[in-house]
Amino acid sequence: MDAAGSSSSSPLRIAIVPWLAFGHLLPYLELAERLAARGHRVSFVSTPRNLARLPPLRPAAAPRVDLVALPLPRVEGLPDGAESTNDVPDDEREPLWKAFDGLAAPFAGFLTAACADEGTRPHWIIADSFHHWAAAAALEHKVPCAMLLPTAALIAASAGAGRPSPEEHAEQQPQPRYEQEGRATLLTDGDMSGMSIMQRSVLTLERCKLTAIRSCVEWEPECLPLVSEFIGKPVVPLGLLPPSPDGGRRAANTNGEDATIRWLDAQPPNSVVYVALGSEVPLPVEQTHELALGLELSKTRFLWALRKPSGVLDAEMLPMGFQERIHGHGLVTTGWVPQMSILAHGAVGSFLTHCGRNSLIEGLLFGHPLIMLPIFGDQGPNARLMEGKKVGLQVARNENDGSFDRKALRAQSGASC
Repeated sequence: MDAAGSSSSSPLRIAIVPWLAFGHLLPYLELAERLAARGHRVSFVSTPRNLARLPPLRPAAAPRVDLVALPLPRVEGLPDGAESTNDVPDDEREPLWKAFDGLAAPFAGFLTAACADEGTRPHWIIADSFHHWAAAAALEHKVPCAMLLPTAALIAASAGAGRPSPEEHAEQQPQPRYEQEGRATLLTDGDMSGMSIMQRSVLTLERCKLTAIRSCVEWEPECLPLVSEFIGKPVVPLGLLPPSPDGGRRAANTNGEDATIRWLDAQPPNSVVYVALGSEVPLPVEQTHELALGLELSKTRFLWALRKPSGVLDAEMLPMGFQERIHGHGLVTTGWVPQMSILAHGAVGSFLTHCGRNSLIEGLLFGHPLIMLPIFGDQGPNARLMEGKKVGLQVARNENDGSFDRKALRAQSGASC
């Protein structure tokens, strides 16, 4: 489609502006490469350090993808070099939001320069949900903007859609109390910039011509058809944007050389529970201990990619004596792991996941049953969606505070392999 919305066979120029989190950067880099592979020219816009940490562009797409670096403003309280949510503890991210809003001027400068020449003027801008300033700049320059939406299940849950009935799927059941309260705080509380996530999203939506969503009707058949009605804008499904199953994004040093892969090589087929709860929001130390003790009680083999909770000493991160007791059948690592290579390994039989969209897609890409422990954001609706599709089970939680105990964890992980 061209800027007027009519169909066109000519290549388009598209700017993609993802949020400062690798759970957003990586799938939208996949989108950029797929668009480039179809002959379109893509500007992928982020900050210098985030761009430097991306995997190499695939050769077929690289000539048509430009990585555009915008300097992230320095903000008091933001550590030097911090440019993504991976760099800042989850409870200390207000300075990152303020710095993020400071990208408005650099982005406006980028777009002004691009629009000065019809040969570089973008036909579309695709911006994440929080980028109200990108949508404002697009409106000023009369460049149509598409807002990237979260999952349809999350939108339906936030809109209060789907009252429970016997024929409805699990993703439409009422949200647990702890999930409702957590989402309300996340959406309505302001930060150092004086804006909430909800305010950012509403402003972005108001300024956009249409929306795009990383989903498809086959994935969310009940919720996706309702999204356009909920938000009042057309919705374009992008598909799931799975990573290449042949390991196209694996690091060069993971061909049997990574310690986790060597450990898996020594395990029986389909015997290992891979445990990874994402890098955004680690569990509190008390719940980390319950998870550890639940894995120990299950007596199953496991590989745990553990994100250290903020402010916790190394010696207190796991129960006393845990590492010695699991020696031989369990491995805990706190460093980077090659998740795609792990999930592809024949020793892995199931996946204990926080139900982030990327992890869900990667786990299902290799056919692993899911043990689900959602923590925040869209993860609860994602987990209910997967239960409805009968590809996984949630760990039993306390309705009020979301806590779980070792017995609930043992019941799921022990039966998974």
